[in-house]
Amino acid sequence: MELKPGDPAPAFSLVDEDGKLVSNKDLKGSRYVVYFYPKDDTPGCTTEACQFTDNFPQFEMLGVPVLGVSRDDAAAHQAFRKKYGLRVRLLSDPDRKAHDAYGAWGERAGRGEGVIRSTFLIGSDGRVERSWYSVKPDGHALEVLSALHA
Repeated sequence: MELKPGDPAPAFSLVDEDGKLVSNKDLKGSRYVVYFYPKDDTPGCTTEACQFTDNFPQFEMLGVPVLGVSRDDAAAHQAFRKKYGLRVRLLSDPDRKAHDAYGAWGERAGRGEGVIRSTFLIGSDGRVERSWYSVKPDGHALEVLSALHA
């Protein structure tokens, strides 16, 4: 099931790299980006996270938090952030509930079941403004930024 513009953003309450609980309720009233990626410190995921970090000042100026979600634990997230100087918050979804709710887990063409690299721009009203599925990591952060300006 893919989320479409206008759909309510599914609820989530996940722990970040510092063990702090982050919930979509905390973000109510502001726009935010949540992206799902397969695994910390792998080539595509590193490209995507580094490009979000490279463009972080622009997201910050717009007041739009960027949250990366994977099944990795807080320790893996901390190591990943430190190694690459990442500025995005990384959330842990070990039981895949958020992945499933956002349609970010399922059958991938020629690769079997797993994480479907996906990104969502959530509006201040808590609804999906834009969704991207089967994302190509390189250049995606700029694609999301341009959607914020649209």
